[in-house]
Amino acid sequence: MGATVLADGATFRVWAPQARTVHVIGDFNDWTRNDASLLTRDNHGHWRGFVPSVGDRHRYLFFVVGEGSEGPKRDPYARELGTPFPSQCIVRKADFPWHESGYRTPRFEDFVIYQLHVGTFFTPNPPRKGGTFLDVARKIPHLADLGVTAVQLLPIQEFQTRFSLGYNGTDYFSPEMDFAVVDGDLPPYVAEVNRLLGAKGLRGYVPEDLRGEMNQLKALVDLCHLHGLAVLLDVVYNHAGGDFGDQSLYFFDRQSTDGGNMNSLYFTDKGHAGGLVFDFGKPEVRDFLIQNAKFFLDEYRVDGFRYDQVSVIDHDGAPCGWRFCQDLTSAVRFDRPGALQKAEYWPVNPYVAIPPPMGAGFDTSLTDGLRIAVRNVIGEASAPDERPLDMAGLARSLWPDGFSEHWRFVQGPENHDVVYDGRELRIARLGDPGNPRSWYGRSRARVATGISLTAPGIPMLFMGQEFLEDKQWSDDFEFHNNLLLYWAGLDHADKQMLDHLRFTHELIDLRWRYPGLCGQGFRVVHVHDENRVLAFQRWVEGEGNDVLVIVHLSTVNQFGYRIGFPDGGEWREIFNSDVYENWVNPGVVGNGGRIFAEPTPLHGLSHSAALVLPANSVLIFAR
Repeated sequence: MGATVLADGATFRVWAPQARTVHVIGDFNDWTRNDASLLTRDNHGHWRGFVPSVGDRHRYLFFVVGEGSEGPKRDPYARELGTPFPSQCIVRKADFPWHESGYRTPRFEDFVIYQLHVGTFFTPNPPRKGGTFLDVARKIPHLADLGVTAVQLLPIQEFQTRFSLGYNGTDYFSPEMDFAVVDGDLPPYVAEVNRLLGAKGLRGYVPEDLRGEMNQLKALVDLCHLHGLAVLLDVVYNHAGGDFGDQSLYFFDRQSTDGGNMNSLYFTDKGHAGGLVFDFGKPEVRDFLIQNAKFFLDEYRVDGFRYDQVSVIDHDGAPCGWRFCQDLTSAVRFDRPGALQKAEYWPVNPYVAIPPPMGAGFDTSLTDGLRIAVRNVIGEASAPDERPLDMAGLARSLWPDGFSEHWRFVQGPENHDVVYDGRELRIARLGDPGNPRSWYGRSRARVATGISLTAPGIPMLFMGQEFLEDKQWSDDFEFHNNLLLYWAGLDHADKQMLDHLRFTHELIDLRWRYPGLCGQGFRVVHVHDENRVLAFQRWVEGEGNDVLVIVHLSTVNQFGYRIGFPDGGEWREIFNSDVYENWVNPGVVGNGGRIFAEPTPLHGLSHSAALVLPANSVLIFAR
């Protein structure tokens, strides 16, 4: 489908079953409609043909004559679009000078996801320009040093507005052109990414390698892999648009609009988020979306997907939506068995993470139970008293019902939806709404992140969470530049930010050094609402590697607090979040690095120990 470059020209193929005629026009024929530019229709409604002398970076459009109108249309399979918008399609070869590093996508249980928005993650040139793929690439060392294993990009497919969260895309195979650096601004970016390559002893790119949004996204994936990071794309297969435009895939074969949106080829008449739900009953529509996923796996070498609002596919796409999900996940798994497929489904439905025929076949599902419970106890703890907290509710949320393996669900206290401008507070500000940089805000932020990084499930951080960002965020970098991430704080050695970054980094590092934190074994050991204490055990089934995690959200230290342990003898205090308060905390409260569990049964375990629990803290013990 689309434009495919051959040795002496290119083939063009497009689905327009109700069109009267379809021409391909472009640089190669002076944008002229004639017999030579007319494509041939087959019995399945596809128009196709070969045009000689078409080469890489030639521009083109389809000119569609239908019963309702006639005019140009962009290729739904266009690999790249030009500027300005609405724009022409660009013929592109698939080649790119990848560095063959032998990178392998992590095991599902080894994912630690970092979610970011390309346009606002790192923005050195506002308001003239938002963030770009190559701006994200400049921060790859930061992410690699942090210890996360995957970068999840909010949707990067072409959308028609200047800035967006990305959920109003219209051109599914072309990366967003506003996320690209224009040719005239490329030289310093080429130098910067080549510095990253040079640090690893690898050949650099030449400027031609990085021309266009297509190659710049590939360079980002390439550099991530070289630094040990997987790349996940957030894809929107439930609906398209919000803004379509006359040249988009909306009413693509220019049929009459008299029949309403049910007559629009790709869509039904059901709306969602300002756009239209795809018509999953048509094989060509299902194939369009499945080929899109395979395209990003094969041509961009991405490592998996976060599928937006699968619940909309199921409900508004009935009766064909659930079967489409099964076809999609099966096709992706056949193409790349190790690619992570993460579903968003509300309310949470464990069947999305069960293989067909019973389930939809996704590997894992976004869940909200732990997020809600964490935000509840952190928010309640910010009240100026020592009221009981719902630690029991927090304990119940640690492993959501219906999920068999701990990597079948993804959780975290922040994400792009929750902390968007005008919605909920970021964790530090939730911990102390009046002063998120106070000890109360900082320590409670450590507890919230600490729970996420030690609980069962695949943990997910939202951009800035690692360094105590306390502002909500917005995709509108022009009018809300006050909400951009405060990178200057790290650049100018803001100690509170640096201490929190160290906390997050060292806690993630602990996951790799202590396998129990990524193990299947889990049980709640102790929970006490009045004392604001929760303790849970993690281990590797069949091996041990036990760890005990203790969460304490009282504003006063507790001494001699006895908790059950699964075995006796010495247990090392391998992590104490209180250490990171004004690192190294000169007044740290803790257990001196070790405790001894006595043969006094407690909490259903054979041994127990009297502990010191620092105020607002997370402690971890291991053998």
